[in-house]
Amino acid sequence: MTTTTTSMNVNTLGTLGVQALKEMDRSRLERGKMLDRAGYGPQQTPSAVLHTEPGLRLRRFGPDDSDGPAVLLVPAPIKRAYIWDLTPEVSVVRRWLERGYRVYQAEWVPVHDTADGADEGAAQLAAEGAARRAQFGLADYGDRLLSACQKAIETDSGESRLVIAGHSLGGVLAAIYSCMHPERVAATILLESPLHFEPATCCFNRLVQATPHARDIADSFDHVPGAFLNMMSAIAEPHAFQWERIMDRTLSMFDPVALATHMRVERWTHDEFPMPGRLFTDIVESLYRNDDFMQGRLVINGRSIGPQDLRAPLASVVDPRSKVIPLQAVVPFNQAAASTDKLVLEYEGDIGVNLQHVGVLVGRNAHARIWPAIFAWLETTAA
Repeated sequence: MTTTTTSMNVNTLGTLGVQALKEMDRSRLERGKMLDRAGYGPQQTPSAVLHTEPGLRLRRFGPDDSDGPAVLLVPAPIKRAYIWDLTPEVSVVRRWLERGYRVYQAEWVPVHDTADGADEGAAQLAAEGAARRAQFGLADYGDRLLSACQKAIETDSGESRLVIAGHSLGGVLAAIYSCMHPERVAATILLESPLHFEPATCCFNRLVQATPHARDIADSFDHVPGAFLNMMSAIAEPHAFQWERIMDRTLSMFDPVALATHMRVERWTHDEFPMPGRLFTDIVESLYRNDDFMQGRLVINGRSIGPQDLRAPLASVVDPRSKVIPLQAVVPFNQAAASTDKLVLEYEGDIGVNLQHVGVLVGRNAHARIWPAIFAWLETTAA
């Protein structure tokens, strides 16, 4: 009886809620454009596109004649990548360039059902491409697409090994790649990336356990709308995703620079795109429900991987106050990794970052303390 009721609820979501949630996504994008017009758009570093394929665009920043080591930045596959390059003052991209690195970024390409004004043939191709990308999962994002980035970077730079840095779920992808291809990775940097999911400390656990298999939800959507992901996050941890943002805006009122950054992050939060259904299913089931990665049983392209497969020098950044990515979600994986060169840095937060979870990318304290510590550590490693 319980199974039937749950199934009916999922079907009801599919028939009654999908269009409403997609409309919410469109509405949020329009609000983001309004913030752009108000002067809160990103101030990005010039870049060139090196490689494109379905689901991926690889960018290179900085001069073509740089001869420094290569770094690949991996954003989370939910919102736009420019949170790494918001303004010159709080741009992680620029921090790497200042240190002489060749800076590359994987940019996850969102799915659009059809382009405005597209002819019938173009609309059909767009729909077919969207259907293919709906089947992209952790193996595609964490292995196949990042491998395509690595090949393009090697062609461009001549470097066969690179530093890889990921934030949040992007860090999960970076960790997967490091486990799958240790010979290609000079160092791995994980920024508030959830890798271990204990029921007692994971804020999403009760929500995940109360829902049916994620495939049922994904099948209702095909591509899971950003509005749905936002709602689930707010339900799971309202303090981090609602009240902290209100508090940050209040405190930022007394600091024009902090307020401007807060509003630019606000603009970024509206610039989301739907997640492929397969990826959503893999994340919810393999990571959040079953903790497969930490337990060494995450299957990627037929191979089971875990922390014992991560052998490159490993730096992890964690916010000890966070309930979204608590210490227990990061430190045990770092400790269990096979790397003999490890670092754990604690980020204590900032005013003016809107969401503390992205503070390590856009916070003034992070740029003053965390990033210099990461670069100093890299100088002592074999990277």
